[in-house]
Formats: sequence, structure tokens, C-alpha cells
Amino acid sequence: MPKISEKGRLMPESPIRKLVPYAEQAHKDGKDVFYLNIGQPDIKTPTIAMDAVKVHSLDILAYTRSEGSENYRIKIADYYSENDINVSHDNIIVTTGGSEALLFAFGSIMDDDDEIIIPEPFYANYNGFSRASGVNIVPVISKIDDNFALPPIEEFEKLITDKTKAILICNPGNPTGYLYSKEEIQKLADLVIKHDLFLIADEVYREFVYDGIQHYSILQEPRLDDYAIVIDSVSKRYSMCGARIGYLVSKNKTVIATALKFAQARLSPPTLAQIASEAALATPKSYFEEVNTEYVQRRDALIKALEKIEGVKVAKPNGAFYCIAELPIKNSDDFAKWLLESFDYNNQTVMVAPAAGFYSTPGVGLNQIRIAYVLKEESLLRAVKILEEALKVYQD
Repeated sequence: MPKISEKGRLMPESPIRKLVPYAEQAHKDGKDVFYLNIGQPDIKTPTIAMDAVKVHSLDILAYTRSEGSENYRIKIADYYSENDINVSHDNIIVTTGGSEALLFAFGSIMDDDDEIIIPEPFYANYNGFSRASGVNIVPVISKIDDNFALPPIEEFEKLITDKTKAILICNPGNPTGYLYSKEEIQKLADLVIKHDLFLIADEVYREFVYDGIQHYSILQEPRLDDYAIVIDSVSKRYSMCGARIGYLVSKNKTVIATALKFAQARLSPPTLAQIASEAALATPKSYFEEVNTEYVQRRDALIKALEKIEGVKVAKPNGAFYCIAELPIKNSDDFAKWLLESFDYNNQTVMVAPAAGFYSTPGVGLNQIRIAYVLKEESLLRAVKILEEALKVYQD
């Protein structure tokens, strides 16, 4: 029998999606499952975006430009300008989701066996993107006791080798919800300039920041024009995960020209999804104000409830809609399966994301889970109650 590739064999499973068969079986067994495992907002997509697809006047669903339609990119640049980020439409390539933007970035700046430093825990698919690109992740661990703040710059610097090509952050963070401060961004700027590295920032949760704190983009740091690459997406901002539209943004003309070649190889981003995403840019700011108010209420209720459970430690997020909780267990992978296969509380159970998959360091995060607070407050509190009861009877 022909063999699959070593790259394919080593491609990691998604810690978010690998438990889906267990959840489906739990549902077939008659259990109600509260899904805390995936960042699929229950917030309605702006009507203006949905209507744009319904009323389009296209006769042919044709290719668009490989970098995305010019009119859409001009409007994206206007969006950034409204957020005090000065870029031109020529600095933007529209991609099939933020995932493709990151793959284009990796392909444009790194070769096989090059290294990228990432604070962990990090978005689990960074492991997959790196494996697919032949790139090695070099992790620097952030800690729950520090609320997952940026590790000391000295920890980054001692990991830099002649193979290091970039540092990658997610801001605000998935899975931690941590929001990097302007001072932390400037420390990273000093470091990448000193060592001639790229700084990649996944900023897809930019609109979701709380407690009066302002988001500071790496594109706002003037010293980083040649070093900064931003990954962005409509998925979470407008609750349009299924549109699969993202962007790669950089003022470095060589980066954009190189990424464009990858974009040309896959022809173009989806046409109807660009129509919806362009329309979504007209969403009023009141939409985000209402959504942020909702997420703050959910966050506060969730954190308060989790902190009441004996043996549970939780970091308080300042952005996005995730948190990491440390549980009094040995292996959250086993615990997550047990919740779906063997436990119910009044015929209800929960699906969580084991946090070890958000690390690349073996053996780290085994007793942690990621919770996405994308359910209504009442459902979140019910889910936490189920977790509390489960921990009373679970045995490692």
C-alpha cells in the first residue's frame, strides 16, 4: 500500500474539533451538550452583510483579482484608518480566511527548517500551519499565574538563532484572551529590529477589548513598517466564520509582492464572500458596542462562577472571548472525553477544548482547558455548574 507523507503523519489533530464524534454520540444518546470548545459566536451576522449576497446582480460568479477586489481593499484600508492604522489598499491581500493569510506569511518569509518564536499557549492551528510549511515553532511559555502576559524579552532573545525568522503573537490572544499593551508591543519592536526579524500579529479579535483598555496594533508602531505583518479576518469581528475571508496586511512591499504569488497560485478569494464582507464594513459602531457589552457580561459571570469551584484557577481575559482554566485533574484530554462519554448532570454535559493542544511543549497544559464564552450567560452558568458537579466525581 502506498504510504502517506511524514508531514501528513505528523500533522497535529485539532484539540478543538477532534472531540466532535464524542459530542455527536452524546447528542444521539439524548444528552444536551453545551459547546464551550469552539469560537463560533452566537451573535447574529450583520443584516447588511447577509442582504448584500441576497440582492447581488451578478450574472456570472467569476474570479476576482488574486489580491481581492480593489474596491473592497480600499474600504478595508478605510476601516483601518478609522482605527488609527495608516495603510494603503496596496498593503492588503484578501485571503480565504485568516488561516490562508498566515500560510501566505509563512511561505513568504520562511524556508524549510526555519524557526518562529511564539508565546504559548497559542492558537492550536499555528502548530498545523507550521507543520504544513516545514517551519519549526520555538515556544516561550507564558504563565497562568501572570495572566499569560508577555514573557520577559530576555526569554525571547535567548531563543534566537540564525534560523529564527519571525516572532508571532495573537493580540488579543486565543486561547488566553490576553491583550498585549503598547509597552509590550514596543519591547517586541525593539527586539525584532535589533535582530532583523519579522513580527507577525494575528489581530482578528481587535474589536473585542474590555475594561477601557485600547488595542495597539503593530501597524501603529512606525518603526515596524518593514517588519510588521498583520493577519486579520471577518470571521469573529462580524460573526462571519463561514465567509472564510481574511487579509494579510504589511507595509513591506517585498512581503506583499511575494505573498501575491501565493495568492495567484490559488487564483482568487471567494467572490460572494467578498461581497458580504465588503458590505459588513458599513456595520455601525453601535454593533460592536453592544457585542462588547454582551461579552463583558458573559466573561464576568463565567470567571466569577469558575473561581467559586474548589481547586480551579482561571486567568481573566481583557479581550477576545476565551479563557484558560486550570482544573484539579491530571489530563484534560481524558476528562473532556469522559464528560461526553460517561457523565451527565440532569441529562446535560459540556464540551471543552483540552489546552495541551494549544502548546507545542510536550507535557505542558495537561490540566488546563480553554473555554469559549460564546453562549448566553444563562447557558454559561449552567455549563459551569455541570463542570463543578463533574469534578466532584471524576477520577483520573
